[in-house]
Amino acid sequence: MSIRATFINILRSRTRSLLTMSGIAIGVLSVTLISAVGTIGTAQVDSTLVSMGVDTLLVSSAGNTVSAKLTDESISAVRRTDGVADVMPLMASVSEAQMAGRRLDCYLWGVDDSADKLISLTAKHGRLITTGDAQSDARVCVVDESFALEVYGRSNIIGKTMRLFVGGRYHDFTVVGVAGTGLSGLQSALTGIMPGFMYIPITTMQTLSGRSTYDRLAVKLDVQCDEAAVLSAVRAAIDRVSGCTDGFIINNLLSQKKSLDEILAVVTVSLSLVAGISLLVSGISVMTTMMMSVTERTREIGIRKAIGAKNCDICMEFISEGIMLTFAGGTAGLVAGLVIAAVGCMVLRLPFAVDPVSLIICEVSAVVIGAVFGAFPAYRAAKMKPVDALKTE
Repeated sequence: MSIRATFINILRSRTRSLLTMSGIAIGVLSVTLISAVGTIGTAQVDSTLVSMGVDTLLVSSAGNTVSAKLTDESISAVRRTDGVADVMPLMASVSEAQMAGRRLDCYLWGVDDSADKLISLTAKHGRLITTGDAQSDARVCVVDESFALEVYGRSNIIGKTMRLFVGGRYHDFTVVGVAGTGLSGLQSALTGIMPGFMYIPITTMQTLSGRSTYDRLAVKLDVQCDEAAVLSAVRAAIDRVSGCTDGFIINNLLSQKKSLDEILAVVTVSLSLVAGISLLVSGISVMTTMMMSVTERTREIGIRKAIGAKNCDICMEFISEGIMLTFAGGTAGLVAGLVIAAVGCMVLRLPFAVDPVSLIICEVSAVVIGAVFGAFPAYRAAKMKPVDALKTE
């Protein structure tokens, strides 16, 4: 059976064929969109978590003993541990910023010059916190882009003065940098819900807060290290320095990120399977279309069998028509789904990403449905006796 002949048979009932292909297209469109949203969403979550330092170990005091404090000695001990690439002390607090006559809640971070490495902080305008800032307890700050846009309507606010609430009172800080938002598209989506991020020298935060210790240590690991072994070594190092046991909590945020990725993958697959049910429902319409086609072409089938056509020839004729219908509908749905996903990414300013394997599986599933649901009508057509078929009016 040639492809041209298959097309001709399908076009005999254009409206019916179009409706059948539309059903398949809608099913494939649903699966494609869910797959694309899952892939794009997972990529965005991964990017967001990495930019927030979730590819590190986060060390904090368990608070169960007075001696469990994070100090400069703790930093030195952890930095000497095999498998540790870098260490950055952190201080953090919920604060309030006053700027341009407005008061806004913010999340204040005390960082040093390693912020660009450990939390992927990048300066869009100006600069980040430097070693000189930390050594001189400078009253400078870096704000995230979303905060600048909310207050001034533009991202470049270098040189502006901001009042930050630190240590029980307000202090003036000069904006020396605007960071490309550390929360990528997620923070943009949560504007107005998630407070803006501010970064000041950690020594300045210590001075204004009257403290000499740190809230946390962000520990960057070597790429090819044994995470479990390094975690144990870090715990032993800080316990040794503090002189206490089990006084610190070490969160392996990278392993938590992997768990989150697995959860997102399961959710995406589950939703895709639910959407795939519509493909099975569309298979019923394929069977209906093929059954009607068999009925309409009964005399044709009888003539062909009378002149020597074999059962397998008749069977393949109808199966190929079912496959062609689902392939065309599946391709249309696939293209439409990708276009909608791409347009959505352009509107939301997100990077476009798809999982080629899931798209191939979706298209193959559509073709298989065409073959399976077209098999019964094809079998009925092939089993017709020429005499009975030719008697049909």
